[in-house]
Amino acid sequence: MATYPKDERAHFNLDNYHFGQQEYPQAIEQYRKATELEASYSTAYNLLGYSYRQNGDFANAEKAFQKYIELIPRDPNPYDSLAELLLKMGRFDDSIVQYRKALEIDPNFVNAHQGIAMDLLYSGKAAQAEAELANITKKARTDGERLTGLFALTVVHIDGGKMAKALENVDKQHALAEKNNDVAAMSGAKGLKGLILLETGNPEQARAEFERALKLIEGSSLSPEVKINAALVSHYNLGRIAAAKRDFKTAKSEAEAYRKGAEAKKNPAQVRNAHELDGIIALAEKDYDRAITELLQASQQNPQNLYRLCEAYKGTGDAQKAKEYCDKAANFNSLPQVNYAFIRIKAKAAAQAARKG
Repeated sequence: MATYPKDERAHFNLDNYHFGQQEYPQAIEQYRKATELEASYSTAYNLLGYSYRQNGDFANAEKAFQKYIELIPRDPNPYDSLAELLLKMGRFDDSIVQYRKALEIDPNFVNAHQGIAMDLLYSGKAAQAEAELANITKKARTDGERLTGLFALTVVHIDGGKMAKALENVDKQHALAEKNNDVAAMSGAKGLKGLILLETGNPEQARAEFERALKLIEGSSLSPEVKINAALVSHYNLGRIAAAKRDFKTAKSEAEAYRKGAEAKKNPAQVRNAHELDGIIALAEKDYDRAITELLQASQQNPQNLYRLCEAYKGTGDAQKAKEYCDKAANFNSLPQVNYAFIRIKAKAAAQAARKG
């Protein structure tokens, strides 16, 4: 960018770096510069809208997405982006209207169906959400699109406490990946199954699935870097299992191994995950102050961390902060995400209780 300060693409690529690091104020600054240099740069308006959204500035996010629509009105993606913002804001009916516009332009824009399904789910219409996701299965042209529908259905079932059905859907995702000999997707399905089992109080069954996920990667032809990373992530998984079993000595040992590996790689996302794991352990130990310190350094785009902060603040007796984070977790309103499905109902109940208290 220093070499080409008047090139909007240079600013845009620097923006993408800041956005990926969750440095949203810096991303907003660069995306705005890109649009100032080239007023018709539609993609920059899209990412500018997402940056404003992630920074909690919904009004400016909506303006950016409206400009994105104005620039390319016959493309489905701008309507999809605006719909996702409205979903986040809890304007579920308005969100559905925009998703339907995307589908009018491109009936095969299957991501809109999963967005509509989440609008329906968060409106208390789980059965309608499932019916909406059936449209993805009907329209699917590729196994990738079929996996999109199955994953979203898994999220709906987790949200509704239908864990057996959720696990069945994960097995179907694994079968699709196996048919295509997609080792990474097969491993991902095993890892997802492990997460569900861990959240439902079955740590040893979860361990078995995590081990299967790791062995798939280790025995594959994937790059050495992928295998090294999978081994590092295994420390995170084992740390969570040990914490669930209240084996804090093992949990802390695994957490230290994961943290050292993340820091050695200088991977900011994994460093945040290391803080998350330390926060999970501290919360299990009822060391609430330490849990708060760690979780505030973990990803704030993971609604489970917001709910963990809610619990930690409750543990310290800080009712105001507990309410703040309960509300954030309860109203995260994301596209299909298992981390949100695990806690959404609990967070809503906690937020309601906090308001009454």
